[in-house]
Amino acid sequence: MYKAETHSERQTIMKYIKLAGACLNQTALDFGHNERNIIQTIEQAKKEQVGILCLPELAICGYGCEDMYFSEAVTSRCLAALENIISHTQGIAVSVGLPLVYENRLYNASAMMHDGKLLGFAAKQELAGDGIYYEPRWFKTWPESQAVDFLWKGEKYPLGDVLFELDGVRIGFEICEDAWNGVRPAQRHYRHNVDLILNPSASNFAFGKSKVRELLVTEASRSYNCTYLYTNLLGNDSGRIIYDGEILIAQDGQLLARNQRFSFEDFQILTAIVDLDFVHIRRKKSFNFEPEMPPHLIRVEAELATDGPEKGKIIFPAEDKETEFLLAESLALFDYMRKSRSRGFVLSLSGGADSSCCAVLIAQALVRAEQALGRERFLQKLSYAQLDPQQPIMAQLFSCVYQATANSGEATLESARELALGLGATFFNWNVEGLHTQYKALAASAIGRPLSWEKDDISLQNIQARLRAPGIWMLANLNNALLITTSNRSEAAVGYATMDGDTAGGLAPLGGIDKESVISWLQWAESALQIPELRYVNSLAPTAELRPEAYAQTDESDLMPYPILECIEEQAIGAYKSPVEVFHSLRGMVADDLLKRYIKKFFQLWSRNQWKRERYAPSFHLDDKNLDPKTWCRFPILNGGFWEGLQELEALVTEANP
Repeated sequence: MYKAETHSERQTIMKYIKLAGACLNQTALDFGHNERNIIQTIEQAKKEQVGILCLPELAICGYGCEDMYFSEAVTSRCLAALENIISHTQGIAVSVGLPLVYENRLYNASAMMHDGKLLGFAAKQELAGDGIYYEPRWFKTWPESQAVDFLWKGEKYPLGDVLFELDGVRIGFEICEDAWNGVRPAQRHYRHNVDLILNPSASNFAFGKSKVRELLVTEASRSYNCTYLYTNLLGNDSGRIIYDGEILIAQDGQLLARNQRFSFEDFQILTAIVDLDFVHIRRKKSFNFEPEMPPHLIRVEAELATDGPEKGKIIFPAEDKETEFLLAESLALFDYMRKSRSRGFVLSLSGGADSSCCAVLIAQALVRAEQALGRERFLQKLSYAQLDPQQPIMAQLFSCVYQATANSGEATLESARELALGLGATFFNWNVEGLHTQYKALAASAIGRPLSWEKDDISLQNIQARLRAPGIWMLANLNNALLITTSNRSEAAVGYATMDGDTAGGLAPLGGIDKESVISWLQWAESALQIPELRYVNSLAPTAELRPEAYAQTDESDLMPYPILECIEEQAIGAYKSPVEVFHSLRGMVADDLLKRYIKKFFQLWSRNQWKRERYAPSFHLDDKNLDPKTWCRFPILNGGFWEGLQELEALVTEANP
């Protein structure tokens, strides 16, 4: 089955090939939906006369199947889907990702098909096992330069480190993580005279990552004298990870085509017609060695030519963090809503920065989705919600509630009301002071004395946050809507939130971003998104508004300045530094004694509040600073509280700053 050949046996290609990558908005374990997406993509590619089509990693089952990868029913269903997909590959070569079991071991593989036939499987050789990725829990790495016979439906197909040759085009694979390692398959592909490298990926969105991908792809095409095609998943397939759907096609170090990321479509195809003869000429000039014979090469006679050159399409990505945050969050929120079959969103809108940020993101998710899809297709995607097309969509899908106690101010009410109405949401103003009074009376009766701010500060603050939860949950249940909680990453770090109060909800869109970024984003959004109603919140100092007005409560007076909190978190948690090391890293930001006090407060609050982080609602992964203990940052609930390190910090004698 395997055929190897020397370099001298290879004929020069004298034609153009039309390549395509496609991003797919898949859902974990939704096999029917995923299969339909794949088939529709293939049929569209055939209409566009594509010769070779690359689909993303694990596209048949969705990437985020978690421990269901262990289920035989899942792997069997993937093969059943593959059989149907193969039948749609007449006249086109297609690769698609799926989990594959061989000798009781699970592998992350890409199936290569052409003209209604399966050619074989390329297996992933490097597994992503850090941060949000847990592939080694489920999959095994495939050893380089090895291949076996995979028996399926009475036929043998090659599985492993396999190259394919169609119509003289030699094709190799780098499956996502394979390309992010120092020793990558592309280096061997170069020595094996590969023309085209396909990279099917499931690569999470992170701020600024698109630039890194572009460099990865273009440099590979230059260094290894090949054409390189990268394609990614799209949308929110299982809850926490956002996929931007990026597709890149490069040759000789130049980007030939790039798509628009964060599409609301089910799939998106990007094509480019490439001159592979150009690659051959460059390779002949650069080779200073005799190319090695590929150990496992599958050759298929095919007809992939496309007449005439054609320029690819290059879309420049959003480069600023504010725009990327908007695009990623709005797509993720829309996908989360429809895939959970929720009838919109409910938000307890306090008038402060976090809830205002959530409100804008929700509104933008609905507006951008309708603009991208058009009213008819937008309503079709949300057909389960039974919306009235004659009524404003925003008001049907988004409800905001301001819940006032005696400690709430007129400024936050105005901020909440004006923003909700300006966005077109349904707005309610509930006064819950009566409930607050009843709870205080019940507690006073139980302990035999009246409650006071001098003795019972935390209890009096927390009850206000908690008594707001039942009503907002009730409204969410009545609407069959998704309840949004507004906790941000800075609050998660120090536990500055009331469990079962302001943390109540099913999704925390801001759980992956710090408070300082939230505040700066709102200022950007007021102008960039033309939301004048944000001027109210942008003029307020962040406050929980749980103490009486005379206390002049603000978040930063309760904690510390947010920029300092962010720096301490980055050093202590991101860089794993001790209290003394953090002090030396940040010394000079403020006076030494004050910096010591802030560092001590951070470490004490961090170590005692892991139980809260364990209970926060799911949040979206936005960068490498996530504190979610289920996907990124593990820390023991019971711990020593950094006692020794804080004692060392306290005893540290500092000299005057220069």
